[in-house]
Amino acid sequence: MTAQRAQRIVLASRPDGHVSPDNFRLETVDVPAPAEGEVLVKVHYLSLDPYMRGRMNESRSYAQPQPLGETMVGGTVGEVVASRHAGFEPGEHVVGNLGWTEYGVAKGAALQKVDTSRIPMSAYLGPVGMPGMTAWYGYRKIIAPKRASETIVVSAASGAVGSVVGQLAKIDGMRAVGIAGGPEKCAYVVDELGFDACVDYKQAKDLRELARLVRAATPDGVDGYFENVGGDVLNAVMARLNTFARVAVCGLISDYDNKPDEPARSAILNPAMFLVARFKMEGFIVSDHLDLWPEGLKELGGHVGGGRIKYRETVAEGLASAPDAFIGLLKGRNFGKQLVKLV
Repeated sequence: MTAQRAQRIVLASRPDGHVSPDNFRLETVDVPAPAEGEVLVKVHYLSLDPYMRGRMNESRSYAQPQPLGETMVGGTVGEVVASRHAGFEPGEHVVGNLGWTEYGVAKGAALQKVDTSRIPMSAYLGPVGMPGMTAWYGYRKIIAPKRASETIVVSAASGAVGSVVGQLAKIDGMRAVGIAGGPEKCAYVVDELGFDACVDYKQAKDLRELARLVRAATPDGVDGYFENVGGDVLNAVMARLNTFARVAVCGLISDYDNKPDEPARSAILNPAMFLVARFKMEGFIVSDHLDLWPEGLKELGGHVGGGRIKYRETVAEGLASAPDAFIGLLKGRNFGKQLVKLV
């Protein structure tokens, strides 16, 4: 019998600065057969996320570098097509980390069943998945709002993570201020997601002007800040931090395309603020806190199912579109969660 064939995308070379399509290679391979205790999944949606850029480098990071010649890492949601694990049956929908591939095999313990009768399958890669949990943990456990009407600022506010942070803040009765790029994204953040204000960083020609825009949007200062961007955005918000503010550092996308010998754009220009405001700044990786995922996903699923958390998706069609879609994500061309639809 001829083996079934499918496509995958591997990392062909490491980027030197900006990612290019040449860093990837599309391959056709045999569909793997599941061994005892494993499950074969047909991927319906592939998640593209900024953290993948750091994995493409060989330098030290919070996770091992993506190996050359291997399937690109990535979250997926799809359908079980064959199972040698007692806990999974063909036709069930599961979330896993199968990567940029049309079919993947995983141990049953590495997969999570999802109910797509109430929540769309793709949402399990967005507000009810890793991005949503990232937002939930940084907001609930690091920013940890102390009283109603605190001011919570979120960079990349129209994205998959930032949009959830701001909506959780509004559910709790906080003042939510977003920072996003362009009038369309800012209008979405305010008019559809319900933020109180949004700063369009593209309207500022330099840090001084950006700081002025942030100051106007935060007349009572900033009590909590969820950081996704770094660079001038970080420094503009730091100048507005109230005493004992909390800063959750999720990402610094402004530095992701730096060359190895290039200085970081996210250098803190006024470290005296650590003393002036006595604020807490904490970086985090949500996979370090898997014990809290059931709690967070229960809350997020309830809000999404109940229409209290809204979300938007940018969907590229077909596996071959993944490299260009990923490059667009790094350049901010996506609107909301970036996905690749395979089925």
